[in-house]
Amino acid sequence: MPDFTISKFNRRSVLRSSMAMLAGGLVSSKATYAEAQTSIKNVNLHSSPSTLKITDMRYCVVVKPGPSPCPIIRIDTNQGVYGLGEVRDVAGYQYAMVLKSRILGENPLNVDYLFEKISQFGGISRQAGGVCAVEMALWDIAGKVYNCPVYQMLGGKWRDTIRIYADTPEADTPQEFAAIAKERKDRGLTWIKVDIGTDLLKGKPGTIMEPSDQQTIEYDKRLPHPFTGNELTDKGIAVYCEYMSAIREAIGYETPLSTDHLGHLGVKSIIRLARAYERFNLEWIEDVIPWYYTDLLKEITEASPTPTATGEDIYEVADFEKLCAEHAVDKIHPDLATSGGILRTHKIGDMAYKYGVPMAMHFAGTPVSCMANVHCAAATRNFLALENHSLDVAFWQDLVTGIEKPIINKGFIKVPDTPGLGITLNDDEMKKHLKPGTGYFEPTPMWNEKQSVDDQLFS
Repeated sequence: MPDFTISKFNRRSVLRSSMAMLAGGLVSSKATYAEAQTSIKNVNLHSSPSTLKITDMRYCVVVKPGPSPCPIIRIDTNQGVYGLGEVRDVAGYQYAMVLKSRILGENPLNVDYLFEKISQFGGISRQAGGVCAVEMALWDIAGKVYNCPVYQMLGGKWRDTIRIYADTPEADTPQEFAAIAKERKDRGLTWIKVDIGTDLLKGKPGTIMEPSDQQTIEYDKRLPHPFTGNELTDKGIAVYCEYMSAIREAIGYETPLSTDHLGHLGVKSIIRLARAYERFNLEWIEDVIPWYYTDLLKEITEASPTPTATGEDIYEVADFEKLCAEHAVDKIHPDLATSGGILRTHKIGDMAYKYGVPMAMHFAGTPVSCMANVHCAAATRNFLALENHSLDVAFWQDLVTGIEKPIINKGFIKVPDTPGLGITLNDDEMKKHLKPGTGYFEPTPMWNEKQSVDDQLFS
């Protein structure tokens, strides 16, 4: 950030600059803010906040920076300042573009007002991706206009670096799994997560009871866990523990270890497995059943010596609060690109703190959404660690500029002090990884008009 010291400015000029930044509506079009760092090219030093208007929204889709294609949106304004946001992986750009007609002509600095205007179009799981992407982009604009990082607008930061926990690809044998986890630790990661589930039981007779007509995983995943009829046997639990034992032996007990994707299993099987996992001292077992079965989650949590976590598919604050208030889970795990964006996720963290519940964060995507998570995590006191699904994607950090690299350095991301999200897209690199048949922020006039008239109204 610029150095506002008395040696550079007299007291009157400091006061005048401060009042200009705080009373944005009174800033004239000729007012000049403090010089921004040159690494961020998209700061309008002569912006007039009170007359700022949204003029356009465009998108592009990047492939393979994470598990799924990632749509990036750009919101343009009448004063040359733009903001970047990202739709959650596996959700389409349409979830964001349908909102364009609702925000055109609006002042992007009214972040909370615009969020309330479009939040009705969000929903559980990936259906909230468009709302969250727009919200990220609005904060990016606000930070650039007022020349400060997003975390500062959330109340400042609790930490200078954000811990990344390593998502680990599945492997066929315990030894292969352990080797991958050890490589993550050797790379400097200080928190590991693994996916050990029913896929590993395929071809191992006597490990799982499941109806014979379940021929595909797709069928399994279309049913909520309690309705599949799947139950682990003692032999199946022993296989899970064989994998976990090898991983623990490889990384030791000083490194936090979590596990996800246990499989679509019955409540009693999850409890038995959680008890068997006690000796591995896990940080959490994740999404053991759908989050909305609060009573069943609480039953598992109370019977389990292994902590539980959930939240990556939850959108409403009230749903998180119900889980926290009833202590149905030990830890919450929102995905900022699902849970309403930067400010709402920060509020979710503060709410959980009130109930003594820590918050980890799920993330899979490009550095755009990653930095939105970083600013939120920096400003949220009960934050634990942030997931990253792109540790093996060589070009991941090359998609952006303006930030210290390597972005992930020995398991941590440094919180940037540059305006907005703190990044600029590397256009040349982005264009190398576009989804075939799609353009790079091409005009989108087809989204200027409302596609439907279904806004919430009150008579």
